[in-house]
Amino acid sequence: MADLSPMTEADRDRVGAAVAAAEGQSAGEIVTILAERSDDYGDVALVWSAAVGLLALLALVALPDFYLGLYARLTGAWVHEWSPREVFAVAALVVALKFAGTWLILLWRPLRLALTPATIRNRRVRARAITCFKVGAERRTHGRTGILVYLSLAEHRAEIVADEAIAAIVPAETWGDAMAGMLAELKRDHLADGLIAAVTQVGAVLAQHFPRADDDRNELPDRLIEV
Repeated sequence: MADLSPMTEADRDRVGAAVAAAEGQSAGEIVTILAERSDDYGDVALVWSAAVGLLALLALVALPDFYLGLYARLTGAWVHEWSPREVFAVAALVVALKFAGTWLILLWRPLRLALTPATIRNRRVRARAITCFKVGAERRTHGRTGILVYLSLAEHRAEIVADEAIAAIVPAETWGDAMAGMLAELKRDHLADGLIAAVTQVGAVLAQHFPRADDDRNELPDRLIEV
């Protein structure tokens, strides 16, 4: 999925209106969150940097004469017998340079994200979605009928997290249609339409299991939250 066009104010209004319309048919409370990314993955950059440093050290162990000779030529040092102190100093220097160079390269976020395994990205997105849900929706409705539609742009991943009253009745697999509808629109670079498709499908499921009561009131904001 390519980078998506940014949201406009009109897009935000359309998403909010879709949430209000979906909630008008059910007792559910839908929260939409659009995140630029779910994690910075700084720890992944450190792991890659350490791995490159370790590989450099292993290369020194495997080919010591080659690398020590290369170091001597680059520094203009006289050919001599290397003392243990000098060998360790060269090894430490090489490891430090490799570590620092890799870390600096991985300051470029797209590369850092590309080198992060998909399983880690997926877990981080899910964890961030759950955190946002706990802060913004969990147990904040009278019937515990809050539900979060969360989209993380950098990772190209979405999550739907439901409060306990919904989760007790609606299997998690039910939200697959909402995800599919969102993905179809996102592939066409229709960011707002993707969120609206998910909200509409979620609203239809909620209307089936949690019909709106006459005294129902809006307990959570309808507007799109961007983080």
